[in-house]
Amino acid sequence: MICPRSISGSIHMKEISGIELRQLRYFVVVAEELHFTRAAARIGMAQPPLSQQIQKLERELGVQLFRRSRRKVELTAAGEVFLDGARRALGAAGRAVDDARRAGRGEIGRLAIGFVGSAVVEVLPEIVGQYHARYPDVELVLRQQSTAKQVDMLLRGELQAGLVRPPVHDPTIVTETVLRERLVVALPETHRLAERDVIDLADLARESFILFPRSHGPGSHDRIVRMCLDAGFSPRIGQEAVEMHVIAGLVAAGLGVSIVPASVRWLRREGVRYLPIAGETPTWELAVACRRGEASPLVRDFLAVAGEMSMSGTTKD
Repeated sequence: MICPRSISGSIHMKEISGIELRQLRYFVVVAEELHFTRAAARIGMAQPPLSQQIQKLERELGVQLFRRSRRKVELTAAGEVFLDGARRALGAAGRAVDDARRAGRGEIGRLAIGFVGSAVVEVLPEIVGQYHARYPDVELVLRQQSTAKQVDMLLRGELQAGLVRPPVHDPTIVTETVLRERLVVALPETHRLAERDVIDLADLARESFILFPRSHGPGSHDRIVRMCLDAGFSPRIGQEAVEMHVIAGLVAAGLGVSIVPASVRWLRREGVRYLPIAGETPTWELAVACRRGEASPLVRDFLAVAGEMSMSGTTKD
């Protein structure tokens, strides 16, 4: 029961536990019409039940909302104040319903997305840009992390989706490839092999390599090492760096050579020459990842956009 002194400002939800939203709607219509018969017709109900609902509301509030006479119906002072609060409450309820429905359709909410640094070169701007254009009211939180770290964050619920470098061996994480690209050799422009059109990995057997730490992407790191082993040598890793632009910078400084995805060329780092690798070259994949069975409409729509933007099956050279 609401005490009379509560009718002094806007309605608070904790104060209307005994009042139904339909009673507020009935009251507002009667207050606007100031005529019970017209109000009942507008609502689509008989006049006697409407009067009973208003009387019940007044009992709940402990105040009289209307002055009734045979000739007219008027709002009391309490009724005037209550009308403003009732409209606010109905508006808030309507917005809550609309927001819930929009959230169910994936139109609003917060979506945390992880990405490996190399995704910034090409794929991330395309997918995120398209998603944001379609769902501008979704708050996007972008976090640059290694593949391994993204998997941990996905499992803990700190990320809802991520752009990773497969393979991902955790069975609770599913991935869908969005890009396959060739691996190329990055050499300093002044390197003795830089003028070649194509390079045999065996020619790099005595070189110092600049690679990302294995902890940041075991699958991708092992793939590069396996390529070197297949070429007859174990790579000597002289420097490690997480970011592709840092790797390119170290190569430009003459500190070693590297094997990187072809899209790194678009960083346009001066002092670096990128050469294709002779023979059959493994591709390096970029995939979108999420938890298996993820039911969020935000993630569903993000995966749909990624699928549309996907260049899966196409190798970028």
